[in-house]
Amino acid sequence: MPQNEHIEEHVRRHGRRFDALERERKREAREHRRRSQHAQKVHGLRAKLYNKMRYREKAEMRKTMAMHEERENKHAREEDVEKGAVPAYLLDREGVTRAKVLSNSVKQKRKEKAGKWAVPIPKVRPVSDEEMFRVLRTGLRKKKQWKRVVTQPTFVGDAFTRKAPKYERFIRPSGLRMRKANVTHPELQATFQLPILRVVKNPSSALYTSLGVLSKGSIVEVDVSELGQTVGSSGKLVWGKLAQITNNPALDGCVNAVLLV
Repeated sequence: MPQNEHIEEHVRRHGRRFDALERERKREAREHRRRSQHAQKVHGLRAKLYNKMRYREKAEMRKTMAMHEERENKHAREEDVEKGAVPAYLLDREGVTRAKVLSNSVKQKRKEKAGKWAVPIPKVRPVSDEEMFRVLRTGLRKKKQWKRVVTQPTFVGDAFTRKAPKYERFIRPSGLRMRKANVTHPELQATFQLPILRVVKNPSSALYTSLGVLSKGSIVEVDVSELGQTVGSSGKLVWGKLAQITNNPALDGCVNAVLLV
């Protein structure tokens, strides 16, 4: 037996674990994280070679996706049928033209994802890190500067607990935490104070979204159970709806939003 086939031989003799496929699936699902960490750490010539390899892989993936998107489409000709008899072997092809078209399902999904909501404020000024964070010096001689204090209003859930000071990198002061928003319903022309469920999207940064920063233009999910039962497109009851923040909570001291209907 070759020396490099001991794993295959062990599988043949003893079989595999019951959860081997599940472990393999999870390992593949985590692969993009490992690649991302490696891409951030690698530098120099190895970084150039790695980026070149990734560029090749992505180009190959785009070609494969384009090939799968192509399909043959048959449609009848709109011109008048020519006079005269047609041979029997041409009857099945009569009045039909073939054209290669691209499937629009992927493009349609991208459009729906990009323009999912008709937001009241389509463009907002991005918030820089200097405005968002304040450096907190720590340590015996105040030399360490890895902690940041969030200076903008944030939202945290009911089950939120702060990390131990040793591991807490971003500090969200309790005085700047907001739980409710003044939501205006555009069709009813009325304003309700509704609880915030989560921050769906902060246009400035994905980090601000994970921290739950409430800034102008952010998309939040609010609890609309007080307005009555709402049935979604799938026929299920919807208790949370999306709204966009229209004011600057840091200056006003409250969150004003417009419901996205």
